[in-house]
Amino acid sequence: MSKNHLSHTVLKEIGFSLLAEGKTIRVKAEGFSMYPSIKPGSVIFIEPFKKGTGPVAGEIIAWKREAGFVVHRLVGSFEKDNSEYIVTRGDSSMDDDEPVHTGQIAGRVIKVENPEGKIVPEEQYLNKKPNYVLNRLRVTIILQYRRIKRILSVLSPSH
Repeated sequence: MSKNHLSHTVLKEIGFSLLAEGKTIRVKAEGFSMYPSIKPGSVIFIEPFKKGTGPVAGEIIAWKREAGFVVHRLVGSFEKDNSEYIVTRGDSSMDDDEPVHTGQIAGRVIKVENPEGKIVPEEQYLNKKPNYVLNRLRVTIILQYRRIKRILSVLSPSH
């Protein structure tokens, strides 16, 4: 096991433990799955659900998986074999995530700071009905732009 993997595992477990104790944690967003609601490099504040409350369709929640947290929007829930499950989806994802048992829910996003450290107004990330196709198109354009820029920087001689 690499030192990097070990430290990531320890941090993940600390985050899970803090949420289980009722504490709010801060996590740095990676990737574009929640773009434009949450941009890569943003800091996400996650708090555990209080007793007697649960997630509501449209809000952004965090759920636990082996590799850490998934922070996506809750799109639905259902019951199967006397167990409750939720379905989430990233705002720029093509499809819903696989259903997750409600026992894997870690908390809800209560605040977002953009990569520059400014607080994102709630109405920007609490959008209950994201336009998945438009958001996916935006991400595709951004990633292609970055790719072309990287290629051009390699091809152009340094001054």
